[in-house]
Amino acid sequence: MLQVPGSVASMAEIESLVERLEMAVVRLETVSSKFHGSALPGGDIVNGVDGDLAPCVDAYDVMLSAALAEYLKNSKAIGEDVEKHAEMVNAAFQAQRDFVKLASIHQQPPEADLATLLRPISVKIQEIQNFREKNRGSKMFNHLSAVSESIPALGWIAVAPKPGPYVKEMNDAATFYTNRVLKEYKDNDNRHVDWVRSYLQLWTELQAYIKEHHTTGLVWNKKGPCASGVSLVAPRAPGPCPPPPPGPPPIFEADPPKNNSSTMHSALFAELNQGEAITRGLKHVLDGQKTHKNPELRSQGGVACQSPTKSQTPSPTSPKASLQSHSPVLELEGKKWRVEYQDHADSLVISETELKHVVYAFKCSNSTLQIKGKINSIIVDNCKKLGLVFDNVVGIVEVINSRDIQIQVMGKVPTISVNKTEGCHIYLSEESLDCEIVSAKISEVNILVPQDGDYREFPVPEQYKTIWDGSKLVTEPTKMAG
Repeated sequence: MLQVPGSVASMAEIESLVERLEMAVVRLETVSSKFHGSALPGGDIVNGVDGDLAPCVDAYDVMLSAALAEYLKNSKAIGEDVEKHAEMVNAAFQAQRDFVKLASIHQQPPEADLATLLRPISVKIQEIQNFREKNRGSKMFNHLSAVSESIPALGWIAVAPKPGPYVKEMNDAATFYTNRVLKEYKDNDNRHVDWVRSYLQLWTELQAYIKEHHTTGLVWNKKGPCASGVSLVAPRAPGPCPPPPPGPPPIFEADPPKNNSSTMHSALFAELNQGEAITRGLKHVLDGQKTHKNPELRSQGGVACQSPTKSQTPSPTSPKASLQSHSPVLELEGKKWRVEYQDHADSLVISETELKHVVYAFKCSNSTLQIKGKINSIIVDNCKKLGLVFDNVVGIVEVINSRDIQIQVMGKVPTISVNKTEGCHIYLSEESLDCEIVSAKISEVNILVPQDGDYREFPVPEQYKTIWDGSKLVTEPTKMAG
């Protein structure tokens, strides 16, 4: 065995080197197969002739035969729901491969025809996401969630001018759940560790592919015939024949029809739409239950108001003077929805959403905001008596420097953060019961969980007891009075 003087290779370094060598061998075998009649996914190579595939299609095939194949292998090693889910992911990637080949031969069609070509893959993505929802009791639920939350990354073919960063955003959405997988299995089952590594590597490889071949968006063949009316359903080599590729983010981000909508959701939503009266029908928001609050906080002067750009803003202030000198704002700026200085606005709705969008609500009062579809994150900053209703968030919902906030989750959200806030009621859905709620410097924050057609309320601890146990500090929440 070759040894370098003065150094000792760790097992991790050796495993990493072996993995890189294996990937290199797979790539070499892929290239070699073109000259020996071995067909890659898609069946374009017959007797060693590749049919003049464009370089971008060749490169996509290399990615399928390396990164995707590794993920499928590790999924099969785990088996059960993870393997079934992986088969759906494979079908979606194969469908996208068809679309990349289509674009390499044809000119871009009119938008209406393009939407028709893209629609089938959005159905495939919905199938992947629905599989997770139908198997919420699965012991592999975190695996299914990681895939479900990141699979819309296949929508990069409809994103311009930065499809690569879009894929990275979706990959980041998966890490919340892959970290849970690692936490559960890293010390007792390396199959799951390998699965996480290969799944995240799949998206990393896709980003590298996009950067090299489609930096500012999917490249079409400007000299080819128009793709209008072209069908992606064509003869293929033996194997599963999945439907075509991804629609633009707005198409995949539309959530599947909810088959568990209930009267309690409708009733609560009606209450949230009452605007200023939003707090009258909900629990624990009566003035008599707020005697512990410091009245001086309501009369403190504020720092001169500036145009907000970040969630970190000055300490809570009285918003009335500022609201009088600022016009209300509800507009999309880049990928950020700005909702600012709204006062007594009972029915604010944001419906044209994409996964990359962030909603930033600043200095709004006595208002109700509904956000439809699936977005990246929501920030509520320096707001007072705001009702927030949203469908799905892949990142975080953050409430900071606010008072009397009502939040209702209709779908999924991985994390809700509440900081420097007085009075926040969070209504979780059945789908969001695994949400992590992080809080600091708060008072009167309550989590409401659906039970038997109603909600059961649980207060978030505000006081803690810390003791020295002889070797370390031990902190526990104290029992809350009342």
